[in-house]
Amino acid sequence: MPLPHLASRLYGTPLLIARSKLDIILAVLGERVHWPEQQAGLPLPPPRAQPDGPAGIAMIPVHGTLVRRALGLDAASGLTSYGEIGAMLDAALADPAVAGILLDIDSPGGEAGGVFELAKQIRAADARKPVWAIASDSAFSAAYAIACAASRVYVTQTGGVGSIGVIAMHVDQSARDAQEGYRYTAITAGDQKNDFSPHQPLDKEASARLQAEVDRLYGIFVDHVAAMRTLEPRFVRSTQAGLYFGPEAVAAGLADAEGSTATALADFTAFLAEKRMTPSTHSSLPLAASRLAASHSIAPQEIRMTQPTETPSLPEPADPAAPAVVPEPADPQPSPDDETLKAVAAARADALAIAELCQLAGQPQRIAAFLAEGASESQVRRTLLAARAESPDIASAIHPDAAAQSSGVASLQHNPLLKAVRKLTGKD
Repeated sequence: MPLPHLASRLYGTPLLIARSKLDIILAVLGERVHWPEQQAGLPLPPPRAQPDGPAGIAMIPVHGTLVRRALGLDAASGLTSYGEIGAMLDAALADPAVAGILLDIDSPGGEAGGVFELAKQIRAADARKPVWAIASDSAFSAAYAIACAASRVYVTQTGGVGSIGVIAMHVDQSARDAQEGYRYTAITAGDQKNDFSPHQPLDKEASARLQAEVDRLYGIFVDHVAAMRTLEPRFVRSTQAGLYFGPEAVAAGLADAEGSTATALADFTAFLAEKRMTPSTHSSLPLAASRLAASHSIAPQEIRMTQPTETPSLPEPADPAAPAVVPEPADPQPSPDDETLKAVAAARADALAIAELCQLAGQPQRIAAFLAEGASESQVRRTLLAARAESPDIASAIHPDAAAQSSGVASLQHNPLLKAVRKLTGKD
């Protein structure tokens, strides 16, 4: 039986979805949406069950094709609605046992309508409870619009992000109608009422109007990613809707780290534990320690910061009739506090991250200058991305089916400059 309501969400409507996935959907649905039969028998993957996270972390699945409203088709067609994701997000925020939220993303994208509203909801939620995301294994197009709204994004070794673009399809089946003896006549009021009808070719005016809407949505998408990831809009446009995998996604600034779901959860658990211990200072101390070390030309491990001690009060005058009181021995002064040790460890991690970013960007000669300036990891990333955006070979050329490259990882492990930085920071 034809599904006109589903067809209207595929044709003549701008979509934020990877093209390869769109072709599969059209092939599977076939005659049900009046699409010519091809590659029949390719099933859509069923939606995965909601994953379980460790205590204190709520994992929200963002799986399959994304739509504004599923209309009861999610179980049969592998759809997930933005409303469903938003409801799970609200439930996690309201749960006092939840300290952090991890978006488990495996999606090619989907509809444009509703995705940016959900992304704003995610960013607002992050202000109340930390929201992280992992592309396991894909966060393309609309799924990446959701992922980049999280405050930290992981990508698996075989996972990919990107496809920052917009696509709209129109099917012209007028020739097929004629072969089958059908001729459709539309009686309309308003010149644009019959635009994008599948029963007639797409005229130039209708095509121009559809292109204008695609361009408008593309501008919104680019500005959204640029704002969420602190990138230049011109760099986001220069990706040309390319796909970025594994370490390349990190080097491009579209992800923060490469790692498995287990790695992301372990890092998230440690982050939440530190946040509970030092809610007001954990983010500022590492940068302060790094800048202090750079400005005084001393090694980070030599930095010691102690808490100010209280001024001792004068004793009350003694009563001559009172018995003598032997004072208790004073408690020994504690060794360097945990806050200082954490600040030093974080400063070392920042130095190593800066060195790895420079190496991935092909500019290892800038490591020393960045460390001397006391630049933060995010500042270094923005500087390197700005330089990369001006280079002629910015566009991604990685094909989704390409094998993972291991030579780059091996070169990083044996790079003498990175070895020196690891030895300095105690990570060797």
